[in-house]
Amino acid sequence: MNSIEFPYNFIAIEGNIGSGKTTFCKKIKEEYNCKLILEEFDDNPFLPHFYKDPERFAFTVELFFMTERYKQLQKQLLSQDLFIDFTLTDYAFIKTLLFAKQNLEEGEFRMFQQLYNTLSQSFPQPEILVYFHRSVDVLQANIAKRGRDYEKDITDAYLLKVQNSYFEYFRNILSYPILIIDLNTIDFEENERNYTEVKMLLSKRYNPGVHRISLMV
Repeated sequence: MNSIEFPYNFIAIEGNIGSGKTTFCKKIKEEYNCKLILEEFDDNPFLPHFYKDPERFAFTVELFFMTERYKQLQKQLLSQDLFIDFTLTDYAFIKTLLFAKQNLEEGEFRMFQQLYNTLSQSFPQPEILVYFHRSVDVLQANIAKRGRDYEKDITDAYLLKVQNSYFEYFRNILSYPILIIDLNTIDFEENERNYTEVKMLLSKRYNPGVHRISLMV
């Protein structure tokens, strides 16, 4: 039995590119009896082209992402599993709309948003959304460390745009809690104490709306 328990049935971990959300989710899965849903972004054949030529491939890449996320969440969230304690994802479906808003021109985004609004009604919202926040220089260091060739063209400006789109969205959420954790160089992959600190934050109940806590060193 785990000494730290979570009072949520559906937890979404979010963050910018390179924030460590997937690494954290995998560590939780090793320790807890949970259903883990990981985004299958490597399957998007348009992603390398998008980073090289965003304007040309933006709509194609975002439409592919939305379709794949929808199919995955529809299948995983609506299937009953009585033998798990909670569901954990390394993304929330709202990510689809936030990235599209940054990458699409206005007319394309309006059309994209209509489809998103229809699809997003098909499955539940997370009971808590946790956002891992790190500075752009730390994100870039993490991106370089994992060495994905198609990510080498990601710019600081793009990471800032992504970050700002999340924060703008969070300001308008009152229906469920948003927990922003300032991590910066916190390493929960190698440092067990840091990992436990993040888990402790998830063991608490939060009121709907935004909560921000710093673990930065």
